[in-house]
Amino acid sequence: MIHRQIFHNETLLPIEKSRLSPGQAGLICGFGLFTTVRIAGGEAFAYERHWRRLEKDAATTHLPMPYTSAKVRLHLHEVIRGNGVTDGCARIYLVDNRVGYWRSDEDGAPVDLIITTADMPTYRETARLTLREHGRHAASPLCSVKTISWLDNVWYVGEATREGFDEVVLLNERGEVAECTSANIFAVKDRKVFSPPLNSGCLEGVTRGILFEIASDAGISMAQQTLRPEDLYGADEVFISSTNRNVISVSEIAGHRIANPTGPVAAKLNEIFSAYVTDYVERRVAAAR
Repeated sequence: MIHRQIFHNETLLPIEKSRLSPGQAGLICGFGLFTTVRIAGGEAFAYERHWRRLEKDAATTHLPMPYTSAKVRLHLHEVIRGNGVTDGCARIYLVDNRVGYWRSDEDGAPVDLIITTADMPTYRETARLTLREHGRHAASPLCSVKTISWLDNVWYVGEATREGFDEVVLLNERGEVAECTSANIFAVKDRKVFSPPLNSGCLEGVTRGILFEIASDAGISMAQQTLRPEDLYGADEVFISSTNRNVISVSEIAGHRIANPTGPVAAKLNEIFSAYVTDYVERRVAAAR
């Protein structure tokens, strides 16, 4: 559930005072981008990485960027302060309203900026995953763009939840593992960690990128490698990562029990990632003094 105060274009206001119009073409067509940012100690963790991905996705989709990184960060912190968030998460949306035939002649921003916050979601200690074929189309130029056209993901995870699962392993058109609906996935074999390459159709997750950078500090080897379902079934450990999860071990995939559902490699990576978050927040606080 999102918090009451939101930022819409140039104003922080209660959510009931904000107006989104049926004539906003981007809203109706799902033409927009978003990112989910972790809030830790009142700070927007890894904001710079999220903004770089938004800029990259905007370039791919030719969505105008009338806002600067610094300005959006200020607005994001207005929402964080307005809702009194210490630990939680935020969503930044950019909606392109210039597209499509079914738009109105109302005065409005060509690109809407919407920022909301929420409490951190809760998850089970280990995750149960199901599997879906053709869940990602790796050949699509938009497969790695984080758009507001999120129906596939919401529908996949909704179906999985009704069957008692927590997430879904999405395969691409080649039968390769790509990712989950809102998380990257990793397999551990002989203490080496493997994750699908970006050409599998997976999102370039912020947490995924940080894990690749810091794993060697803990003596853990990580590499991108094409994975198939049998690689997950035969792994020593499987875990997933996302902004709202950090690192969570997987206990089961489509009826296949994982050998070590609470493995030491995933636990160690979660530990050093948490330390990275703490260090980031401390540096941000020190710089603001």
